[in-house]
Amino acid sequence: MEAAGALDAHRPMLLGLAYRLLGSRYDAEDVLQEAYLRWVRVDRAGVAEPRRYLSRVVTRLAMDRLRARQSARESYVGPWLPEPVPTMPSPFGPLERVELRDSLSTALLHLLERLTPPERAVYVLHTAFELPYAEIAELLDRSAEDCRQLHHRATERIGRDRRRFTADRAEQERLLQAFVTAVDEGDLAALTGLMAADATGWSDGGGRVRSARNPVTGADRVARFMIGICRKGGALTVRRTELNGQPGVMVSTAAGARYALTLGIAAGRITDVFLVTNPDKIPWTA
Repeated sequence: MEAAGALDAHRPMLLGLAYRLLGSRYDAEDVLQEAYLRWVRVDRAGVAEPRRYLSRVVTRLAMDRLRARQSARESYVGPWLPEPVPTMPSPFGPLERVELRDSLSTALLHLLERLTPPERAVYVLHTAFELPYAEIAELLDRSAEDCRQLHHRATERIGRDRRRFTADRAEQERLLQAFVTAVDEGDLAALTGLMAADATGWSDGGGRVRSARNPVTGADRVARFMIGICRKGGALTVRRTELNGQPGVMVSTAAGARYALTLGIAAGRITDVFLVTNPDKIPWTA
């Protein structure tokens, strides 16, 4: 009971760390379970700071999973998107800080897939959790200067595309509502007008349901694809919610399909549409 209590006290932070590193709530929960098994076996009398010890274990376990799944990802059908997570209320604890909320977004987690496991770990620990490089170095058994360089490389690798996601909350809400209305009404012209010329549509069906096997590019093509896939199943039921710290929607069709949708927005235009249709990634009740 004492061991479980110590883990429970830090569970939201640890779950948030594991999810940001893995982009999967299922895998994050598995990592926490494995961390618990290690925690109950360790001589806890010798652990001065349980939070730091558990953060170290969770980070390393998550990095091992990232390395192991790189080859498995090659056989994944179509684009891979993070598993959407409802965040109102958040299972990851308070999200008042902008950095914590932004670091959960589908857009950023999708970009983080470009990084190596060490780059991703350092980026998440420093940017989202604001840990100093010296502390990150202790968690990863690296030097502080090495961690600083890893963060610099990570920021460079995702920096240009991250500028595609700069909208504030009010603009996100406004464009999401306009997007949903245009799709529901089948208004191609209105939907196209909401998008940047180089907009990209990402659709993750995992080979389980109909989706685009490759990213769809260009405002007109993205608009046509979205209207086609969302309206093919008949009448739509749309539920506004918060997914990954951002405004999002759950879409249910008369045919029984369920989709989770969030947007990337910058300069008053939709730059990216993230549509998760893989039922394995939407196990929770919409």
